Amino acid sequence: MTDKVKNKLLEEEKNPEEEILLNSLRVKAWTDFAGQENVKEGLKIAITAAKKRKEAIEHILLYGPPGLGKTTLSHLIAGEMGSNIRVTSGPAIERAGDLASILTNLEKGDILFIDEIHRLNKVVEETLYPAMEDFALDIVIGKGPSARTLRLELPQFTIIGATTRIGLLSAPLRDRFGVVHRLSFYLPKELEKIIKNAAKKLEVPIDEESISELAKRARGTPRVGLKLLKRARDYVQVRGEGKITSLMVKEALKMLEVDELGLDSSDRRFIKAIIEKHNGGPVGVETIAATISEDPGTIEEVIEPYMLQIGFLKKTNRGRMATKAAYRHLGFDLPKEKEQQKLL
Repeated sequence: MTDKVKNKLLEEEKNPEEEILLNSLRVKAWTDFAGQENVKEGLKIAITAAKKRKEAIEHILLYGPPGLGKTTLSHLIAGEMGSNIRVTSGPAIERAGDLASILTNLEKGDILFIDEIHRLNKVVEETLYPAMEDFALDIVIGKGPSARTLRLELPQFTIIGATTRIGLLSAPLRDRFGVVHRLSFYLPKELEKIIKNAAKKLEVPIDEESISELAKRARGTPRVGLKLLKRARDYVQVRGEGKITSLMVKEALKMLEVDELGLDSSDRRFIKAIIEKHNGGPVGVETIAATISEDPGTIEEVIEPYMLQIGFLKKTNRGRMATKAAYRHLGFDLPKEKEQQKLL
């Protein structure tokens, strides 16, 4: 495989059209949303109760690792409620005036979806409190002794907040959400259904073995599974005959450096740094980040959750440690007891 062909297959990752295509693959009905059964059941009850009372549904907070369907669920909730949905993000709302502009344009029953809600600045967050609790907006007019407060009444609306780091939400904001759900990683069977439905939408032929192979390497995350599907589709269009087969999938994933457990080059570099440079740990995340020239936030939010889930990483009071499973998977000899504390 030449670098030119490899770059052609990978360059779509940086293209805005990639996100548009990913959005087009989102399910439009509850029955098509695979996995997260407990979350779906809880949301259905809240939706049904709100519709019976003819009220807006309570404010909802969805949290969990990225790519698990928080945005998709928010659109499904809006569809079930028959409501309009406005989409924004925490960093996009820079001033209280930005928030006021959004809220005063909402109608009764509308839903405001705020992604990365943990990144709201303090002033905006405090402006949001009365809006969520009393459906009112307090605006300060003027400055100094002549300043006065004007309260604007708002229609009943619902805020759906999404975050990957619920621990960064302040307690007052977190407590104002009546419905809170955590999204978990998906099982391979659930991912198979998602990938199969996406393949139909993309109109690309694919066999069951290929679907299973992609699901196993998707890191328990639908977004990763869909990206791997699209990379496999690109590969067979360039190097094959347009049909995704198990052999072509394995070749495509080998080119992308995604192994049988879904680990990519960044994951392996992370674990190898702990084993080779720091004797298996314990080592602090800042030190690892400096070792592999990676941002600590990326390590904590993107790499570590899956490493912990599959048992390759252990967090201790003194730092991160690679486990026996990580040593075996990467082909390293297990350390002696004297060289490292007992591994999991």
